[in-house]
Amino acid sequence: MNSQKIRFFRQRIPSFECIPGCHDCCGPVTTSSEEMSRLPRKSAVEQAAAMENLSCPHLGDQGCTVYLERPLICRLFGTTPTLACPHGKRPELMIDETIEKQIHQFFKETRQVLV
Repeated sequence: MNSQKIRFFRQRIPSFECIPGCHDCCGPVTTSSEEMSRLPRKSAVEQAAAMENLSCPHLGDQGCTVYLERPLICRLFGTTPTLACPHGKRPELMIDETIEKQIHQFFKETRQVLV
């Protein structure tokens, strides 16, 4: 059931081009257990290093190493005024408010874990 919701939400979050090399939104985030299970496991050392740098353990030298499977929260950045890009980048049409509310409700209803 959650897998279907995640797929539904992913299809409705608009995309846009970021500034190449910018990773300002790639900090520590939480995600559902189901989304986390799709990501490669990181060691405790890798997790600790990322937290120390207030970064994501999946952020590599060339950007997000799990971009196609990135969590919903990562996909929301820049698509809504509540998670605005600090550089003003955004899609032509922002996310539908109803969909955004449904995503936040999904966050409340599912177990969230630190990425």
